[in-house]
Amino acid sequence: MSYSLVRGSIPLLVSMPHVGTEIPPELRDAYVPRALEVEDTDWHLDRLYDFLGRMGASVLRPRLSRYVIDLNRPPDDAPMYPGASNTELCPTRFFNGEPLYLPGLQPGPQERLRRRETYWRPYHRALETELQRLRGLHGRVLLWDAHSIRSRIPWLFEGRLPDLNLGTAGGSSASPAIEQALLAACDPWSDISHVLNGRFKGGYITRHYGAPAGGVYAVQLEMAQSLYMNEEPPFALDPERAQAIRPVLRALVRAALQACEAQDG
Repeated sequence: MSYSLVRGSIPLLVSMPHVGTEIPPELRDAYVPRALEVEDTDWHLDRLYDFLGRMGASVLRPRLSRYVIDLNRPPDDAPMYPGASNTELCPTRFFNGEPLYLPGLQPGPQERLRRRETYWRPYHRALETELQRLRGLHGRVLLWDAHSIRSRIPWLFEGRLPDLNLGTAGGSSASPAIEQALLAACDPWSDISHVLNGRFKGGYITRHYGAPAGGVYAVQLEMAQSLYMNEEPPFALDPERAQAIRPVLRALVRAALQACEAQDG
């Protein structure tokens, strides 16, 4: 199976669509050698969010690298951020804009379709089914889409990214109460910068599944990797910094969950 799903008991599903690191053996020879290091992975999120099991949350994770399939892009491959550099459903470039594939070996239409049906579709079927299960049990559910990224990537954005980039698709995927709870939860950590609906407003998962009128509230957190790790190979976790950021993540998730549970309906 190309993903793992831990089913929890509370109205919280955490999706980590870019933590996978595997590239199938039959595809590896098409990539430039550097791609096999999967540098654009959302590194170490499992370890940072290790409190989710104790909370009783559902957690969905893929095995495969985003270099094979980007699970946070729409199935028709429409750009998520028009006017900016965008990665694709089957990415062909590193985050610095350089090619992922050897000349002439990037996936064609049939291969992109195969990957979508083989890898993308099952992940989203599992995500939707789990949301429906939790919504049926609790009347409402919070979908937390967990991400991280290097703090400086000129091809994707100017300057240095804020530490915590919260996205609710411009307010359409979550209620104002959840947004306010998230911002309030950031206040105690004045040394950690944050923004709501800045450069990263939420990808396909947040935008597609967030439906406040239907009792599904979706939030994306894109976190700067400088908060907890070395951003250069071999991308090692910094235990001291990681330990410092865990309470922040826990506070954010709990604040959003409490606001979700307090919603009418």
